[in-house]
Amino acid sequence: MYRVSTDMPNRDMQFYLRRQEERLSNIQSKIAGQTRIHELRDDPLAASHAVRYESYLSRLERFEKNTLYARDHFNQTDTYLRQANDLMQRIREIAVQGANGTYAKEDMHYMAVEVNELLKELVSISNTLGPDGRQLFAGDKAFTEPFRMIEGTVQGGGETLVVGVEYRGAGASRKTEITDGTYATLDIGGGEAFWAEKMQIFSGVDASEYRVTAAGAFYVDGEEITVNPGDTLQGIVAKINESAAPVKAYVDPETRGLALEGTNAHLIRMEDRQDSKVLQDLGIIVANADPGAPNWNPRARVSGGSAFDMVLRLRDGLFRGDVDFIGSQGVGGIDLALNNLQSRLAEIGSRGERAEMTWRRLNEEIPQATAALNREASLDFATAAMDLSMIEFAHKATLQTAAKVLSPSLLDFLR
Repeated sequence: MYRVSTDMPNRDMQFYLRRQEERLSNIQSKIAGQTRIHELRDDPLAASHAVRYESYLSRLERFEKNTLYARDHFNQTDTYLRQANDLMQRIREIAVQGANGTYAKEDMHYMAVEVNELLKELVSISNTLGPDGRQLFAGDKAFTEPFRMIEGTVQGGGETLVVGVEYRGAGASRKTEITDGTYATLDIGGGEAFWAEKMQIFSGVDASEYRVTAAGAFYVDGEEITVNPGDTLQGIVAKINESAAPVKAYVDPETRGLALEGTNAHLIRMEDRQDSKVLQDLGIIVANADPGAPNWNPRARVSGGSAFDMVLRLRDGLFRGDVDFIGSQGVGGIDLALNNLQSRLAEIGSRGERAEMTWRRLNEEIPQATAALNREASLDFATAAMDLSMIEFAHKATLQTAAKVLSPSLLDFLR
């Protein structure tokens, strides 16, 4: 026999009221969050798709910001490289004038003074700070001034002039991820943009009997080259040539030591890993407390000058009035520096074009990913508003009905 107590209608009414309040709260939360998936059980399949789309969209937005930064960085670098190119063109004009042999020694002196001032401006450009306060031509050592002027006296100059430009060293170029697993190289280091000749390095140490005693590694232009116990000089040469470093290595037949030559005009950067001394043992570098400064072994023969070296040679030739030197080595050195500078301009231009194309593609992919996410998780506000009105109406009707159906309680009689 089914017994109905006077408390059952009250409990049943409260139960269904709580259910209606839960539905009301759920639809209000969805409207506030602008999503139809308030909980995973609302639509498990759509929720899994939405999570993937959100992750993909976040990556695309990050890539877009990286690409914009890279594009602006390339544009800034291009601007200063063009200024340096214009300066070098003016220096070449002076060199050609000085090689004519029709100018008096006093005129040659004035030309040399102008070249000296242009040299200072060229150094200033090489030490340019970007809008973010980082050195444009210092690689990953973005707060290290890559070039430092050394002033002194020059024969025939008659005043304090620039006698050298010391390269303080830029680390490996910074990179930024522009798509999944794809990186764009941001920087052209000062040892690349402002160089003129292909470098050559000849060790003075006979390494014909050399053997690596412990596993280690060294770096050539930022490329890590690992060595294993028992590796010979020929094996090290082969590993350098197999790496991506723009350097050709071979065994010097005269000294029977390691020899290296750049495949293009740039400063070859070499460094032992902290746990290794391979390059030191081979007589290429020495231990140096200042990793930014040149650390060549004094016994090693190093050749290949920078654009600043070419300008200094030309200026000194103008001070001497050496027309033959100016017309041959002077103009030739400036041409080498100009050729390398124009090559770097083309390189930075191609990087900028790639960044621009990548940015355009990302701007097409982001709306597509956003639309896919909206299809899975976005809320139909018209339907949600109608559902909310219906639930509110039903809830009010339920409350009114409960007030009439439920019998008075003891509290009602005590009023």
